[in-house]
Amino acid sequence: MEGLGRYSRQILFQPIGENGQKKLLTKKAVVVGMGALGTVISNHLVRSGVGHVRLIDRDLVELSNLQRQTLYDEEDAKRGLPKAIAAAQKLRKINSSITIEPIISDLNLENGEQLLQDFDVIIDGTDNFSTRYLLNDISVKLGIPWVFGAAVSSRGMHAVIIPGKTPCYRCLFPQVQTGLGETCDTVGVLSPITEIIGSYEAIEAIKLLVGAPHNPHLEQFDIWHNSFLQMDVSEGKNPDCPTCVHHHFEFLDRSSHQQITFAILCGRDTVQINPRNVTEFDLDALAVKLKNSGKVIANPFLLRFFPDGDISMIFFQDGRVLIHGVDDISQAKAYYSRYVGG
Repeated sequence: MEGLGRYSRQILFQPIGENGQKKLLTKKAVVVGMGALGTVISNHLVRSGVGHVRLIDRDLVELSNLQRQTLYDEEDAKRGLPKAIAAAQKLRKINSSITIEPIISDLNLENGEQLLQDFDVIIDGTDNFSTRYLLNDISVKLGIPWVFGAAVSSRGMHAVIIPGKTPCYRCLFPQVQTGLGETCDTVGVLSPITEIIGSYEAIEAIKLLVGAPHNPHLEQFDIWHNSFLQMDVSEGKNPDCPTCVHHHFEFLDRSSHQQITFAILCGRDTVQINPRNVTEFDLDALAVKLKNSGKVIANPFLLRFFPDGDISMIFFQDGRVLIHGVDDISQAKAYYSRYVGG
């Protein structure tokens, strides 16, 4: 084991100390999503000396990421590097004495348990509701604590989920969102809020790894309007929760109505996305939401949206979406998450 000198200032902090630092060096953390939150979280974990950090992400670095995704630079965007790879390259230069493991993958019900099992903590760097409910299912099923975090516009929130001890994510957010949600690609995001939320997530993960008491609150911030809300959720467990009480893992169930089906349309460079959870698009509201993010053409039956280049998205009232210009489901999921938010 490498000498502890590089962590001397952290060791001086008594709640961690030398014993806590040695414990950190034996622990394994997995960060799901290497966007704005994930880059902040992984940076802190690696500098703090967590012994094994796995980075999972399906996306590539783009120029528009650099405003807030702090591990990447213009060269990464120019080369179109996968975020997991670009992040790992930077982080290995920061701390070469620990294991940094990049995984280029879309976390889903097929691979989620395999990618997250055997880790001591899961940290949320994702940008959509459905993946968080999947993380929650896996967390409860495998008994692994996770730290939830979200940031959009000038707002953010975070909370700690410990199976068997705290309310789970489904207890706190029982109504699974359908339809449209706010995303960074539709309403924007300020870099400082991602730094704040990501830093809180990282310190809560470190507390869990050293065995220190976690924050029992759901914390919410709005840094533009200078507001802060702290809610004690320690007694918020739903006695009829489908996930942590009844162990019905809907987001790991292929037959569940919560699943979204993805199908590549043969020979058309098009992916069809069809939520099983019945939803409808308000095409007028959708046009207003998307107009600042690309060209919008609408009629009473559908809306066509052009986010960039040769990509177009066609939204139907029944909730279906066709994404033209892609033949890869992971890429289609990325566009869906950006502009639909689910």
